[in-house]
Amino acid sequence: MNQQLSIVTVLIGVIAAVLIAARWLRVAQREHYIAPWVTRLAWLWLAKRPVNLVIAALVVVLAVVSLFPDLSGLAASAAVIAGFLPYGLGIRGTSAKLAWTDRLKRLLVLWIVLVAVIGTLLALVLGGAGIVLTLLLAAPITDLALVILKPVEKRLSRKWMLSARKRLKQVQPTVVAITGSYGKTSTKGYVAHILSSSFSVVASPASFNNLMGLSRAVNDRVIPGTEVFIAEMGVYGRGEIRELSESFPPDIAAITTIGEAHLARMGSREVIFQAKSEITEKAGTVVLPIDEVELSGLAEKCRAEGKRVITVSVVPGTDADVVVDAAAGVVTVVENGTVATASVVIPGVGHAVNLAVAVGIGHALDIPLATIASRLGALPDSPHRAEVQYAESGVVVIDDTYNSNPVGSQRALEGAAAIAAERGGPLVVVTPGMVELGHVQAARNEAFAAAVSALGGHLFAIARTNRAALVAGAASGPGSVRIFDRRTEAVAAALDQAGDRGVILYENDLPDHYP
Repeated sequence: MNQQLSIVTVLIGVIAAVLIAARWLRVAQREHYIAPWVTRLAWLWLAKRPVNLVIAALVVVLAVVSLFPDLSGLAASAAVIAGFLPYGLGIRGTSAKLAWTDRLKRLLVLWIVLVAVIGTLLALVLGGAGIVLTLLLAAPITDLALVILKPVEKRLSRKWMLSARKRLKQVQPTVVAITGSYGKTSTKGYVAHILSSSFSVVASPASFNNLMGLSRAVNDRVIPGTEVFIAEMGVYGRGEIRELSESFPPDIAAITTIGEAHLARMGSREVIFQAKSEITEKAGTVVLPIDEVELSGLAEKCRAEGKRVITVSVVPGTDADVVVDAAAGVVTVVENGTVATASVVIPGVGHAVNLAVAVGIGHALDIPLATIASRLGALPDSPHRAEVQYAESGVVVIDDTYNSNPVGSQRALEGAAAIAAERGGPLVVVTPGMVELGHVQAARNEAFAAAVSALGGHLFAIARTNRAALVAGAASGPGSVRIFDRRTEAVAAALDQAGDRGVILYENDLPDHYP
């Protein structure tokens, strides 16, 4: 009888492992295959959905009890329940489904090997309870697989990187590299638009901002005749941009801003600054906003190293090479002591500093101010970044779902509130809050909710990751707050709340692998 129960436990364990693999492999892919984020997400599901703590505790109790010979059959029951953990995390996903790339297939193979080895060893010691314990350790095992595969993936990607290096040497475009805590993609779009009247330009698409993404962009898009290649460079830690700069050495490097995005991954603002600053190391020309203390200091350091430094500012009257006064619609450029000014229409710019950096890059490439100014009236929108839409019902929808930083969220809120005041309708803010802000995450989300409430807005808080902070913040003012588990429910309710004169701000969009 015990032997039959052991076989049943193994079979159930295998089935449960299949379900669990689908969940955690999707999380690994969504988190850019970076350890230990799978384990961190597993803990978040336990912390934010108490039902998962109850289920996990039940699984552990059943596994312990199954150590008694007469109750060994309970291990099979524990394995069945473990297969549903964490409750609420979908297998297929809705916001981003599992993509069966070659990299994911390699991860799956190693995951199976590790689970089989660890499960067998634990089963030899603990019997059926060992199988259950292996299922509970699925998230850390996934991170272990990511650590083991990291050097392998780096070696496999080398051929594409070498091909991209060769292409750049053959074509010899001017390489413009852009990084920053936020605003990279919008700035890249502005730069491409400004330069396209004077050069043949290729920009890295979407968020292709890592080694493989930039290699693919070069290999697929940079062709003979390309004069400028614009590379958006992302970073999750020190040394990554330095590595990117080895393969795609920038002639012109720019930083949009230093902020708190990815603070959870890098630990401190100082580390973020150091990681972003690596983009200037190989560049002969750097473009830096000096309204931030850190970047002002970096400008001085780069100037001392003999680099050409283009300073930019969004504060009128600042002693900078480029000053953008978005409110007045004035752009000022200083070249060799000569001041040139242009009055322009600047539509829909959420962050004036992004435009200032873009103008600075155009200035670095010796494009006349008159030419730059002629391009500023039709700047391209970045999808899902303060994108204004007008629904047939009359409601105004501001899609800022790709935003995830405190400064950008506040500016989007202020813009939405201004439109709501002009229309005389209600302001509705639908948000799951901001993530990856580390130790300041709760405070920043609470402050954002408080700002919504202070404006008399209706806050619709989605999901559970930041629910407590959002509710606490909203309680401080005259506005109202409602909570929803699913975005679809919040969207329908927001349309009802806004009516035909209201404004709905969709701020941030939490992926469904978060609780």
